Amino acid sequence: MPTPLPAPYFVAASAKAAALVELDPALLQQPDFIALFTGNAVPHDAKPLSAVYSGHQFGVWAGQLGDGRAILLGEVATAAGPMELQLKGAGLTPYSRMGDGRAVLRSSIREFLCSEAMAALGIPTTRALMITGSDQGVMRETVETSAVATRMAPSFVRFGSFEHWFYRDKPDELRILADYVINAFYPQLMQETNPYKALLAEVTRRTARMIAHWQAVGFMHGVMNTDNMSILGLTLDYGPFGFMEAFDSQHICNHTDQQGRYSYANQPQIGHWNCFALGQALLPLIGDVEDAQEALGVYEPEFASKIDELLHAKLGLQQFKDEDRALFEAMFALMHDNHVDFTQFFRKLGQLQVAQPERDAPVRDLFIDRAAFDAWAASYRARLLQEQRSDSERRLAMDLVNPKYVLRNYLAQVAIEKAQNRDFTEVARLLEVLEHPFDEQVEHEAYAALPPDWASHLEVSCSS
Repeated sequence: MPTPLPAPYFVAASAKAAALVELDPALLQQPDFIALFTGNAVPHDAKPLSAVYSGHQFGVWAGQLGDGRAILLGEVATAAGPMELQLKGAGLTPYSRMGDGRAVLRSSIREFLCSEAMAALGIPTTRALMITGSDQGVMRETVETSAVATRMAPSFVRFGSFEHWFYRDKPDELRILADYVINAFYPQLMQETNPYKALLAEVTRRTARMIAHWQAVGFMHGVMNTDNMSILGLTLDYGPFGFMEAFDSQHICNHTDQQGRYSYANQPQIGHWNCFALGQALLPLIGDVEDAQEALGVYEPEFASKIDELLHAKLGLQQFKDEDRALFEAMFALMHDNHVDFTQFFRKLGQLQVAQPERDAPVRDLFIDRAAFDAWAASYRARLLQEQRSDSERRLAMDLVNPKYVLRNYLAQVAIEKAQNRDFTEVARLLEVLEHPFDEQVEHEAYAALPPDWASHLEVSCSS
């Protein structure tokens, strides 16, 4: 059962997430709903639960983990299928280990905003319904105030949910879990000769596509442990995440990750590694190593196909040509050498006009080495001439896939600091901006700006 918090108050809510479970967002500010989504009350006849799972953390087997601060309230039937409602930070569970079962306002705001930002970017993700807060203190590096985030997803089952039963040599429980996931979320696989092999292949495909989406917007998860990987291919557990700013292919967004295991460049291969961990756990059900390997073999071609598709769209290219890979590789090398802002580069690249290189300043001025940009731009222009597409048509298409607004760490930090002083207006305003990442939003131009100097000192870690 959730542990009540004293004097809970409303922080923020997502109207778009509320619509998914057919809730009027205005109701969420009423005392009864604040109590419900803080854990001070539970729905009638509800039987809250927390799930056990295990996992590999930073590549090392960590054994039993579980929902240390997450409590499932129940499942809501919607027109699009079932949706689970889960409280994060609602107190101790049987799996809290040495933790206190609480979340802090800082991390709750980050998860809330990024969940909804990723959804607006079209990236598979869990959703965030609302945040409530309380002045009750919890100790992290310093004393911070408590908060509870209500998360939503069709399921929060993870790769580590399967690993738990495999490493405990519990084949019956492993089969029960696999059958539940197939029946509830992949019913089409029941017709396959080997449904468990088909399950592994489908989850592997979804994971590869999800990570391709991450790479295409410069998103870094920060802690891709197997217990943070969704069996539905959703971005799950927003902790020390970050969006790439000054491009560095080896950038590590998680201060805890001293070895750089989860750097931007490593994310695709770590996704594959995690799928192998899932394949190992499912092997007793699949039955044959070669079958498992065949299922896992879909990862690399799926990732390559999806990232190729996304990069072509980001550069406004409709045709697929063999030489395009060299163009993309040269682009990323140039971005890396010049530490160009990831989001601004792709957004401003849409303004390039094929016949007027003298008007390249908006994107060209992002580079220290202007001559190197000019050389790459000449290759890009030559490629664009093969498309027979007008500049205006191409820019319109590029603006639909290259966001102007992402959740930069400094934007989140400004909202957090105001919220810590009981001013929640910036959280709501930032959510509004992030819900329309591809629109110009001239009135919110400042939210697309490069980070200020003080932002370079911001660090995020696993501690929240």
